[in-house]
This record gives sequence, structure tokens and C-alpha cells, in this order.
Amino acid sequence: MTTNGTVAEAGPAPRARLSPRKRKKISLAIQYAVFAVVIAVVVLIADWKSIQHVFLNVDEAKKAFPGIITVGLKNTIIYTVSGYVLGFFLGLVVALMRLSDVMPYRAVALIYIEIFRGLPAIVVFMILGFGVPIAFEGFEMPHDPYGTVALALGLVSAAYLAETFRAGIQAVPRGQAEAARSLGMSQGRATFSIIIPQAIRIVIPPLTNELILLFKDSSLVFVIGFTLSGYELFKFGESLSTQTGNSTPMILAGFFYLCLTVPLGYVVRKLEAKQKRGRV
Repeated sequence: MTTNGTVAEAGPAPRARLSPRKRKKISLAIQYAVFAVVIAVVVLIADWKSIQHVFLNVDEAKKAFPGIITVGLKNTIIYTVSGYVLGFFLGLVVALMRLSDVMPYRAVALIYIEIFRGLPAIVVFMILGFGVPIAFEGFEMPHDPYGTVALALGLVSAAYLAETFRAGIQAVPRGQAEAARSLGMSQGRATFSIIIPQAIRIVIPPLTNELILLFKDSSLVFVIGFTLSGYELFKFGESLSTQTGNSTPMILAGFFYLCLTVPLGYVVRKLEAKQKRGRV
């Protein structure tokens, strides 16, 4: 009622506001609906017969066996593991040089890290595969092609692992080294017996990530032009696809890469979750 005795008209009732929880549910429902629509459209418009013939041809896949395992998969594992072992120990040495009190050591380590982290891995393969034999006539890499690939992958991975190790070493509390020195240990013994083992445990997840990256970098071996016995997964699949005019061998090679990298990725996630629980 107003002041002059008349009854005022009631205004429109205010709209009930959605709670944040309901808005979130609606938003998620819309996103799921959009995702489902996109998948449905792709499934409906795709030419599955052509996809099966070109990429998932069972007859062409059979031609890849057993070579894709006995040659491609075997060489990929050998290249990766040998390169990783070299990169692990070389990276550890470079990391210690990077943390050294001797300025020339730090300078050499920094230059090495910057060069091999900055250069594409394919350039390193070409330098070792073509540049070194030209520069040093008559020089042959021991156990070629495995020696060349292991050295190329090792040089590249060492630059990344060196920074990983350096971060791990710096993450170890200084009190650990001081306690070791107070017990009469030399600096070198304290470093290798106390600091480095703890640092490695800290950086296990990124170390495993580097192994995954090396599996994929091993596909760059093709630039060196090895014979069939030296083919890794990518080159084996690519060569067979070129011969048959069908992409199924390449898809099969990619599947084997996934068989190697997906389990390692799972291990990395588990290790990272374990470390997070340990810090809580």
C-alpha cells in the first residue's frame, strides 16, 4: 500500500539463481554433449572402408612380421637403451662439472648443454653419420651402426639429463653433505655415496620421461641411411609402406612405439604420485 491509500502493483518475482554446483553440472553436461556430437559426426562421415584398406589392412600387416619385431623393435630397443646408458653417465659427469668450483669446468659444461639442447637431434645424427667420416678420413665408429646411434642419442640426452641431475643434486639438503664431512668423508666420497643416490631418487620421474623421448628420437636413425639390418621401427615401417604403397606398416610401427612408451608413461605418473604423497 502506498502513502495515499492505494495498493501498489506487485513487481515480477526475482528469478532464482542457479547455485555454482548446478552451473558446473550444466556446463559439464554441455561439454559432454558437444564431445559426443563431434565423435558421432566423425564416425558417420568417415570412409571406414578406405581407412581399413589404407591404414588397417590385415594382409599388409602380415607382411611386416616377423621382421618388424626381430629387426625394427629389437634395434629400437638397443639404440634407445645404449643411448640412454651413455647419456645417463655422461649427463651425470656434465652436471658435476656444472656445479664445480673450477670455472673452466663450469664453462665447458654450460657450452655443451647449450649446444646439444639447442641443436635438433637430427643434426647431431647427420654430423656423426656424415660429417665425422669426412672430417677424419678412414675413421670408423666401433660397432657401427649401433655405435653411431648410441653416441648420437647419448650426446643429446646427456645435455638434458645433466640439467635434471643438477636440479636433483641442488635439491638435496646441504646438511646431508655437512653431516657426511663431519663423519670424516672426503668431498668426493660424500658426493658419490650420499648426495648422488638421493638426487637420483628425486629425479627418477624426469629420468623416465627422458627414456620415453629417446624411444621417439631413435626414429631419426633413418637420416644416416643404414641397411635393412640396422632399421629401427620407423624406418622399417616406412620402407615397407613405400614398397607396398600402403600405410598399414607405418601404423603398425606406431603401435609398437605405443607399446613401449605408454607403460613407461604410466610408471612416470605412479612415481610422481608416490613422490607427492611422500612430501605430504
